[in-house]
Amino acid sequence: MTGTPPAGTRPVVTGLGVLSAAGRGPDPLTEAAVHGKAAFGPVTRFDVSARRTTRAALLPPGVPLAHTFPLARAVLDAIGQACRQAGLTGDDGGRMPVLLALHSDERTRSTADAVAAGVSAVWGTRGVTRVYTGACVAASTAVADAAALVAAGRHERVLVAAGHLVEPGVFAVFDAGRALARDGELRPFSAGRTGTLLADATAAVVVEAAPAAERRGAPALARLAGWGRAGDAHHVCRPEPAGDGAVRAIEAALTRGGVAPEEVGYVNANGTGSTLADRAEASALRRVFGRHTAELPVSSSKSVHGHALEASALLELVATIGALGRGLLPVNAGWLGPDPDVGLDLVLDGPRAAGPRYALSLNSAFGGANTALLVAAA
Repeated sequence: MTGTPPAGTRPVVTGLGVLSAAGRGPDPLTEAAVHGKAAFGPVTRFDVSARRTTRAALLPPGVPLAHTFPLARAVLDAIGQACRQAGLTGDDGGRMPVLLALHSDERTRSTADAVAAGVSAVWGTRGVTRVYTGACVAASTAVADAAALVAAGRHERVLVAAGHLVEPGVFAVFDAGRALARDGELRPFSAGRTGTLLADATAAVVVEAAPAAERRGAPALARLAGWGRAGDAHHVCRPEPAGDGAVRAIEAALTRGGVAPEEVGYVNANGTGSTLADRAEASALRRVFGRHTAELPVSSSKSVHGHALEASALLELVATIGALGRGLLPVNAGWLGPDPDVGLDLVLDGPRAAGPRYALSLNSAFGGANTALLVAAA
C-alpha cells in the first residue's frame, strides 16, 4: 500500500476534551464505553409527552449549561480541556486553524461567532477558520481535513471542535420520521433494534505534527494514520444496502495509512441502531476485511453515549483513543440477540482486553456520505 505521510509530518493527537452524558472529560466517557454503561434517561429539557420516544443521552446535572449561547459555552469547555492537555499557550494559537462542526440552523452563525470570540480571547487563535455542517460526518470530515493540513506541512497544529445539544425541533423531526428507538435503548447490530437515540455532546481534539509535539514535550495520545471519505448518493436517507460508500472510505483510509486490513484490531462502528444502516455497515466490513472479519472486534460506542449528530464522530474518536489507551475495547451495549444478516465479532457482556495497533472509527450520514478514521495507538 502507498500514501503514508512522511515521518516528519505525521499527524498525532495531543489533546482531547469532551462533555457527554457520561460527564466532563475523556475519562468518564471511556469508562462508560468500555463497561457498556448506557447514559440514556428521560428528556426533561422540553416537553416530549406527545412523542413516541421520550429518552435521550443528556448532559448530567453536574454539567450545567449557560443561559447565553449554551452550545458555544459547552464547546469552549471541551476546547479548553483539549488545549490544556496538549500544553498549549496563547502564543501557540496564533497560526492554529480552528475547524468547527455544528448543526445547520438559524443559530449556527451566532454559535460559531461566540466560539470564535472565546477561542481567540483565551488561546490566541484568529477565530473559527471553517464551519462544517455535513450532518453525521461533519466532525470526521473536519478531522480528516485537519490531518491532511498537518500531513501536507501546511500547519503544525489544527484544533477541531464539535457540538450538539438535544433540542425540540430536531427531536421532533427524528421522532416523526420513526428514527428514534421506540423502547428507549440504542441496540446496534442487535436483533430487535428499533432505532437511534439522540445525545448532547461537545468534543475537541488538537491534531499536531509529531515533530512539533516532540519539540514542546507534548505526549502523543494517538496517531491519525489514515482517513478516507466517499459518497454513494444512493438515497436521501437510506443507506446503500451493500455499503459501497463505506467500503471505499475504509479502503481509502487503509491505503493512506499503508495498513493491511488484517492489521486492524478494532472497529468503533457507526452503528446507529437502524435496521437498514447497521446491515449495510456490516456488509461493508465483511467486504473489506474478508476472513479477518471473524476475529475483528466491533462495537458502537453510540450504544452508550447516544447519537450526537454533527458531534458524534469526534465523540467517538475520543472514545476510541481512550479505549486504545486503556487496552480495553468498548462494549456493544443494548444487545438482545444476533441478527443473522450482521455476522460480526461484537464486543458483548463486558470490556474485552486487547492492545490493537490500529483501530477504525466509522461514520455515515444522510445523503450517502461516509468517513473512516484510522487511529494508531500511541
